[in-house]
Amino acid sequence: MVEGVVEAQLPHGLYRVTVDGSQRITAHAGSGRERNFVRLLAGDRVVVELAALDITRGRIVRRL
Repeated sequence: MVEGVVEAQLPHGLYRVTVDGSQRITAHAGSGRERNFVRLLAGDRVVVELAALDITRGRIVRRL
């Protein structure tokens, strides 16, 4: 898991997240009961879990 900053909101519930200052990944918000009404905006700090096979994709686990 890595920390990053939401850069932009993309269509279909995806977000562009910048991690390590330069690497950009595409991430979706994690599902679950507590995530129903969480809104992510550009500039929010988040924790991202990277996919095992493709490190340019991930899942947003938590907003900081």
